[in-house]
Amino acid sequence: MPLKIALTKGRVERQVLPLLEAAGIDCSLLKQKNRKLIINTSDGNFQFILAKGPDVTTYLNAGAVDVGIVGSDILTEQRNQQAELLDLQVGCCQFVLASTNNFNLNQPGRKVIGTKYPLITQRYFETLGRDVEIIKIEGSVELAPLIGLADAIVDITETGSTLRENNLYVYDYLDLVSTRLVANRMSLKQHAAEIFTLVDQLAEVVQLTTDQRQNQGSGVK
Repeated sequence: MPLKIALTKGRVERQVLPLLEAAGIDCSLLKQKNRKLIINTSDGNFQFILAKGPDVTTYLNAGAVDVGIVGSDILTEQRNQQAELLDLQVGCCQFVLASTNNFNLNQPGRKVIGTKYPLITQRYFETLGRDVEIIKIEGSVELAPLIGLADAIVDITETGSTLRENNLYVYDYLDLVSTRLVANRMSLKQHAAEIFTLVDQLAEVVQLTTDQRQNQGSGVK
């Protein structure tokens, strides 16, 4: 039986594929998937299920997959109950509080905050001792303060370019976000050897990649 891995499709998928290949996993069929959503590796050791990020945790919780690869933002927002095993250190970005240039959090009045992440947003404002109204937005969160729907937004950003292009300013930095490898707790008992072998292989690749980045940053050749 192959190890079933729910992989967040899109940007996470593209960033994780090189790590999987460097760990010795044949990803050739995954690269040539076309519109297929379930892909088996040629050696039969792994089965990749391509899914949207929020669905990865759903599959894990239901026991439909053994392992999930998904952003820590989703794990936190959905109160992950499974076993987080490895930070893959890709897909790195950060939660920010952002708004127009006339925003002032300290002005009197209850602020309205737009976000895709109501739980994370609520926890953040609780640490500030502030009571806010949270509006959940599924699409372009940046629109909320621009059209008067919200006073500010809490969202994730990688480079800040989308915020700048829409004349929004960062007022505070929240948690960092990266892609994590998570295992279903029951699968962790039933397929411990296979899962921990995968973790060890990926951990070695992540460490090597981290060392290379640090060496490049310090000018070491």
